Amino acid sequence: MEIALITLAAGQGSRMKSDLPKVLHEIGRAPLLAHALASTRALEPARVIVVAGHGAEPVRKSVAKFAPDAEVVLQDAQLGTGHAVAQALPALAGFEGRVIVLYGDTPFIRPETLELMTQADADVVVLGFEAADPGRYGRLVTDGAALERIVEFKDATDDERAITLCNSGVISCDAAVLQDLVAGLSNDNAAQEYYLTDIVAGARAKGLSAQVVTCDEAETLGINTREELARAEAQFQARARAEALADGVTMIDPASVYFALDTYLGRDVVIGPNVVFGPEVTIESGARIEAFCHLEGCHISRGATVGPFARLRPGAELAEDVHIGNFVEVKNAVLAEGVKVGHLTYLGDAEIGEHTNIGAGTITCNYDGVFKHRTVIGANAFIGSDTMLVAPVTIGAGALTGSGSVITQDVPDAALALGRSKQVNREGLAAKLFSKLRAEKERMKKGS
Repeated sequence: MEIALITLAAGQGSRMKSDLPKVLHEIGRAPLLAHALASTRALEPARVIVVAGHGAEPVRKSVAKFAPDAEVVLQDAQLGTGHAVAQALPALAGFEGRVIVLYGDTPFIRPETLELMTQADADVVVLGFEAADPGRYGRLVTDGAALERIVEFKDATDDERAITLCNSGVISCDAAVLQDLVAGLSNDNAAQEYYLTDIVAGARAKGLSAQVVTCDEAETLGINTREELARAEAQFQARARAEALADGVTMIDPASVYFALDTYLGRDVVIGPNVVFGPEVTIESGARIEAFCHLEGCHISRGATVGPFARLRPGAELAEDVHIGNFVEVKNAVLAEGVKVGHLTYLGDAEIGEHTNIGAGTITCNYDGVFKHRTVIGANAFIGSDTMLVAPVTIGAGALTGSGSVITQDVPDAALALGRSKQVNREGLAAKLFSKLRAEKERMKKGS
């Protein structure tokens, strides 16, 4: 059976106190919406529809980045969850499979849970959870395995409020049945909104079956406030650390390591304390990241070592056995096998050949104030400490630059390049200068 997904992402999230749409607030360096969409990827959905409303344009851009095959539809007026689904259904015209409706601000529902919902033998399937503190959640009233109705807290009797099985809001339903049930929703309530949860009562009235699939309460965590966002970040990081350890990654101090949604670490990677992963980081097996490193948009190959106190920015590509030392920054640069960059260096917009050594304090001067330019260094070259490579410039294979040089022209293979003024020594001049300066200092003291 084919699966289609409708993700509701139209709400403003007024309790966030933000101009940013609620679903674009981040955990794990990715929007809440991206997490919700990622959880559905394993289902290989035939269609993905995102319903946007408040801040529709930035939501559309986020969907294009994280789920480029998804279609965004607009809910101009926020008239309830049922109304939001109604805006999405025309985009599913002709679809004959099952539809799952979920929420862009509920980032932790597991693919396995959604899979169970698609396998349940009922016309309407609702995801529920046993709440430690049911609070003001809607209650799921059941008769054995069958779901009879969903009761909102404000409408519940004392007996119904004693129920701990609560409604997550996530629903699975046959596409044709969903179309029919949503068309029959009414806004005859205090808020004058169309509630998707009312389709359960509609299904029962038509003699259709309804059932509950349950999950752990932690999966259903919705984000409505900054405090809940912070708790969600902590929950995400705890889960990411546990998964990394289970997959064969060593972390010296797991609690100080921070992951992004898409961080990928191979087996036997070693991570030191206080390492932060931004988006789009891949580290292959056997690499080592030392303490206090910040990595984003980079690829690190087997056997490479990075840090401590290093920063890899987008476009950094490290081949096998590359060494990046302390206080080194790499951006949009490809380092071939065995390259060594020990310390205090910036490599931007560069290509470094295999087994080249980059001395301390080297800078690729890649920006002229308007354009970026590229530096190319051949294999087995040696770049002396404190070399300024003024791009665009090419250093040949096996070439050598003298320490303190400013290199503005290409250097041939195996050549020595020196770009510094000749040193001049003046015998005895230092003593004369110091004597003069000290005398001036004494004069100033007496004058004061």
